[in-house]
Amino acid sequence: MSDYRVGFREIRHCARIDPVAPPIGSIGRCVTIAGVRDSVLSWYAANARDLPWRAADRTPWGVLVSEVMLQQTPVSRVEPVWREWLRRWPSPAALAAEQPAAAIRAWGRLGYPRRALRLHAAARVITDRHAGSVPSGYDDLRALPGVGDYTAAAVASFAFGARHAVLDTNVRRVLARAISGSQYPPQSATAAERRLAEELLPEPEDAPTWSVAVMELGAVICTARAPRCGECPIAGECTWRLAGSPAYAGPPRRGQAWEGTDRQARGRLLAVLREASGPVGKSALDVVWSDARQRERALDGLVADGLVEPLDGDRYRLPSS
Repeated sequence: MSDYRVGFREIRHCARIDPVAPPIGSIGRCVTIAGVRDSVLSWYAANARDLPWRAADRTPWGVLVSEVMLQQTPVSRVEPVWREWLRRWPSPAALAAEQPAAAIRAWGRLGYPRRALRLHAAARVITDRHAGSVPSGYDDLRALPGVGDYTAAAVASFAFGARHAVLDTNVRRVLARAISGSQYPPQSATAAERRLAEELLPEPEDAPTWSVAVMELGAVICTARAPRCGECPIAGECTWRLAGSPAYAGPPRRGQAWEGTDRQARGRLLAVLREASGPVGKSALDVVWSDARQRERALDGLVADGLVEPLDGDRYRLPSS
């Protein structure tokens, strides 16, 4: 609670008793919660990106696929893969009927290919336990393979209109700046963040739109490295901006390296198997990564993760069951 310059209790007081919060720290300004909501919702209505998983004809399956694909992956890379995925597998049952290898191949270069395996496993659970329909309840969604708190809340909200706090990186950053006055949120979500997000949710009929609107604001305006404050609909009420945009004072934030990492080695090895029509000999894998120790470590990791099956004769293939 102390992480927030407008604390949870103050937000509760503001939202339920008095529409204007007490002054924020030493800034001497007030935040009107209803005004922030209206500004963000109005901005979203005029500026929302036209994305297929937001279309009127979207399906719960399409929403689930989009949420899994969008984890740590930008929209520009996800959209063409999502379209092809839904064309090929328009329902969970269609994907469940395929081997896992098909999902890994279709995943292409989206990264973190274990997501493809988990989505395939989720499709089989949905087919076997939910008669082929993506479940609407948070608990049932949370029980699906590879579906965590965020994804369950997002699907329940965006596909079924439920009222849930949807806390992705973009939402957390907007709330950190606008409410707590910090340039970045904590490195992992906290209970205080969740309480704050839940307290800011509007009435059920507007909650899903509010959640996606805040997410959109963080994705295109309140970005991590170059926020476009001049275009932000709540710039005049943003605690961080009104405080002079103080630099982040928390633990160092390390970017994710790629060149020369085990992740890159895994990607090279998996690309060989993804492009092959059958099992691949070890020699074909050896030539794509020169560091033998790192190559073996990466290959062992792929096997351990279920992304690669070892066969007799020093051969490998994508998983078949």
